[in-house]
Amino acid sequence: MATALRQLACCLLLLAAACASGCRPGSEAAPSRSAEYLRGNSMDDSKSNNSPRDVWEKVTEPRRFAFPRDHGAHPEYQIEWWYYTGNLFSSTGRRFGYQLTFFRTGIQREPSNPSPWTVRDLYIAHFAISDCERGELTRFERSSRAGLDWAGADIEGQRVWNGDWQLTINADERHRLEARENDVAIDLVLTLGKPPALHGDQGLSRKGSRPGNASYYYSLTRLETTGQIQLGGETFDVEGASWMDHEFSSSFLERGQLGWDWFSIQLDDGTELMIYQIRRDDGSRDTASSGTFVDTEGACQTFGADDFTLTPGRTWTSPESGGRYPVMWQFAMPGRDVELTIEAVYPEQEMDTRISTGILYWEGCIDVTGRIAGREATGHGYLEMTGYVGDGLGGMLGQ
Repeated sequence: MATALRQLACCLLLLAAACASGCRPGSEAAPSRSAEYLRGNSMDDSKSNNSPRDVWEKVTEPRRFAFPRDHGAHPEYQIEWWYYTGNLFSSTGRRFGYQLTFFRTGIQREPSNPSPWTVRDLYIAHFAISDCERGELTRFERSSRAGLDWAGADIEGQRVWNGDWQLTINADERHRLEARENDVAIDLVLTLGKPPALHGDQGLSRKGSRPGNASYYYSLTRLETTGQIQLGGETFDVEGASWMDHEFSSSFLERGQLGWDWFSIQLDDGTELMIYQIRRDDGSRDTASSGTFVDTEGACQTFGADDFTLTPGRTWTSPESGGRYPVMWQFAMPGRDVELTIEAVYPEQEMDTRISTGILYWEGCIDVTGRIAGREATGHGYLEMTGYVGDGLGGMLGQ
């Protein structure tokens, strides 16, 4: 849902807890230690066994954002990600979706050991290309510590990297994305089309009922994109539109929150929608579910859980994980005369990130049709769905 990959963020903390305890990520000691860490220490400092140097800032009030500085890292918060997706087209009309996401998870806020080998932050990155013509998803993942310049994020917002995958932002706030794995690569330049859209209360996005269970969350909803994609031995000159989410916090999924469905929608009339719903384990929608409408000039209107309905339709079952994902949705806002059909361009877009995070989630390009205030509406976007695979975080936390 940042796009927010909140379940993924929690799984990053599983790795963080494993590293902090001296265990190899994925070892038998990691889940029990991680569950204790998330359930006991995450939201209640009075129960924390951490020293004062390891207490992370909480999101409790709106922030005064300053750009381009806030494109950079916020190391006082424990979880952070920079998340890019887009729909791109070649000169012959061939369509591609892409995802490039960088995650930072803090392990020690102020390490006492000055050694460059000390793990202060864990960095993970996901890179994927959806070939819409062939219905194929190519995906990669990486994890690294920040020491020795293997991965990192500048404070001033100029660069985020994991190995040779990187995001750079120049003085004109043009974003460049570069990632290569074998013969698969992207090299894209993204130009800002609108000011940042601040979600929730001036960028404070609530994710649950407990104090501090919130994030600072903004999006760049209309990034004109040009560049190249390399795939299957071919190089394609592409152009289209991208979406960037940046979110940082020190909060976690609450007990009873199972997963979420997140939508970034770029309509052809120049407006955008961000929608997310948090699903609870009793089948209900969490009251923290929300969304943002961005008009053609970049002005934002926030709406809450009572303002919209989101109904799943046709599903696809992953042969790899057994996860059953809705690949068609009906979105409606009766009070604003909005009815949209949201459909995956093709179903097979499940992200297997079990090496770096231990989970699977669905992330892929979508098409949108319908009506808004009596006018026809069409567009493209991206959909993310988590919590549909039975061995997810809920099981680790005993939910």
